[in-house]
Amino acid sequence: MGEQPIFTTRAHVFQIDPTTKKNWVPASKQAVTVSYFYDSTRNSYRIISVDGSKVIINSTITPNMTFTKTSQKFGQWADSRANTVFGLGFASEQQLAKFAEKFQEVKEAAKLARDKSQEKMETSSNNSQESGRETPSSNQASSFNGTDDEKISHGGPETAALMSENDKLTATVEQSNTNAKKLETELQTLRDSNARLVDALTESSANVEIWKKQLNTCKEESDTLREKITELESQCEKANVEKERNSKLTVRVQELETELQDKEQELENLRKQAEIIPQLMAECESITEKLQAAEVKNKDLEDRIEGLQADIEDSQSKQGNMKGELKKFMDVLDGKIDELHEFRQGLSKLGVDN
Repeated sequence: MGEQPIFTTRAHVFQIDPTTKKNWVPASKQAVTVSYFYDSTRNSYRIISVDGSKVIINSTITPNMTFTKTSQKFGQWADSRANTVFGLGFASEQQLAKFAEKFQEVKEAAKLARDKSQEKMETSSNNSQESGRETPSSNQASSFNGTDDEKISHGGPETAALMSENDKLTATVEQSNTNAKKLETELQTLRDSNARLVDALTESSANVEIWKKQLNTCKEESDTLREKITELESQCEKANVEKERNSKLTVRVQELETELQDKEQELENLRKQAEIIPQLMAECESITEKLQAAEVKNKDLEDRIEGLQADIEDSQSKQGNMKGELKKFMDVLDGKIDELHEFRQGLSKLGVDN
């Protein structure tokens, strides 16, 4: 059957810095799939994680290993065979708790498998004392630990199964990378929102401090005013007269408020009338233009009259019959002029009224 996954989760993978042995070095750019695998052939357990085509965790679980929670969402374990310390950062405490619980179960199972293997080795050793074969126990123990040399020596179906499982893990990792990008986008959005909230909180804190100072100032002023009021009340011997005066002032204020309301109503009416003034001004300008045009026409008529009078003086003998018509024309013209003067007087009166 080869190795089969028995538990899978997602986490950010880290390894201890081999130089300083203190700092963590990220082994993956984003959260990747981390799985427990059980090898029924060797009765062993491994933790495997693949980032793309790169295997970043290949750790065989032994009874001597210990998984330690260093924070609410971070845990680590040391692998002496790989000569490193692996660290996992989880998205929640529940995921870390489940991984730690599974690590303990796998550790206990590995311990039972080792004990059974040792019992078998002891029985085999007792049955073959003459040949002096005591080394198989160590060979079996190393087989249980699942070293890379033994994996290569077994080859064949195990390697094919591992490659098939690696292909499945690669497909899963690609899907997880897509999901991780979405999660990173959401995380960036949350970070931006958090930054805005922090700025708002900082501003609110600053405003609170300002308000506290203003409140203290107001309290001090209030205390000072209260002291002054107390002094004034103790020194005031004519409080009743002041109260009566205040009553009169209150009545006067009410009267003034009433007058103010009337004035406001009057002002509102004037505003409404003022809205009509631009229209009246426009009409006045139009009438002024018409008046100017009429004056131009009047001047032309006067010029024509002077010409006609000169012609009349020269040809009185020949145009006697034209006097009657000219008189009628002059009467009409005088009427127009009178109407024009009356119109001008009315316009002047309208301008004075406005």
